Amino acid sequence: MNAKWLLTAVLASALAAPALAETELKFGHVGEPGSLFEASANEFAKRVNAKMAGKVKVSAFGSSQLGKDEDLVKKLKLGTVDFALPSTVMSSVAPEFGLFEMPYLVKNRDHMKKIEKEIVWTWIGAAAEAKGYRILAVWENGFRHITNNRKPIVTPADLAGVKLRVPGGQWRVRMFKGYGANPSPMAFSEVFTALKTGVMDAQENPLIQIYSAKFQEVQKYLSLTSHVYTPAYVVVGKEKWDAMDKAQRDQIEAIAKETQAFVYEQAAKFDDELLGKLKAAGMQVNEPNRAAFVEASKPIYEEFSKAVPRAKEMIDKALSLASGS
Repeated sequence: MNAKWLLTAVLASALAAPALAETELKFGHVGEPGSLFEASANEFAKRVNAKMAGKVKVSAFGSSQLGKDEDLVKKLKLGTVDFALPSTVMSSVAPEFGLFEMPYLVKNRDHMKKIEKEIVWTWIGAAAEAKGYRILAVWENGFRHITNNRKPIVTPADLAGVKLRVPGGQWRVRMFKGYGANPSPMAFSEVFTALKTGVMDAQENPLIQIYSAKFQEVQKYLSLTSHVYTPAYVVVGKEKWDAMDKAQRDQIEAIAKETQAFVYEQAAKFDDELLGKLKAAGMQVNEPNRAAFVEASKPIYEEFSKAVPRAKEMIDKALSLASGS
């Protein structure tokens, strides 16, 4: 066997060998077209696909195409969805996530960055892993406000008897019951119809979720309560994630964390732009009596502190980080 023949044989074998297949990963979320969730997931997918071309491809599916939040969380464990962007529903996965159900806890995004560093990546991240999930990055859902068809909401007393849609998670329900409302958990994809038909009088969401879901078409009043800031988490199922190539995992996680700056920039931009658009659409906007809401929120803090281990420690730590934010 001469050297020329051997080289030809090796080259032929290499050409015939199948190339390593590109890993395709699905990212599901409930955001509608034009939402912060859509912009965030699409930006993440774009960055991964550019930096990991030929190795990993991420495809984002919004508008609950792959399931509602509760479905997506289950599918992460089953391995049928690779990434999800849950928010409030995570308090049903592990009670520690209920920290972000405490009203008026997070002051602004700088404060949230400190809470992320000091609390999320220690206590809350560990709680998620104990339940079979891993948080790759903390993005945003946003500061939430109340819309309704009855009247402007100025104090908690104005919510008496109001049928108000809330996302899944026990603490949001308890908070609004404490304010006097009649809250009911409902999937985001069902809210528009519920408001249009009168099944629900009201709902609460960040401005971008209100606008992108077109709630301004079926709601008359917008009250800028800013009662809760909700992070959104880039979550994977731990078992499937751990089975992936470590170098790829590390690169994807780094990209997810890097995308946070884009998410915060977009969120601030939406906050600045959308209030005028909602007013132009005919919504009547008012500033509530925030002090009255803060006062009415004290019982939920006490209840959470008693119900969840280390909750008081997390709350105290989060509040201490507000200085200078």
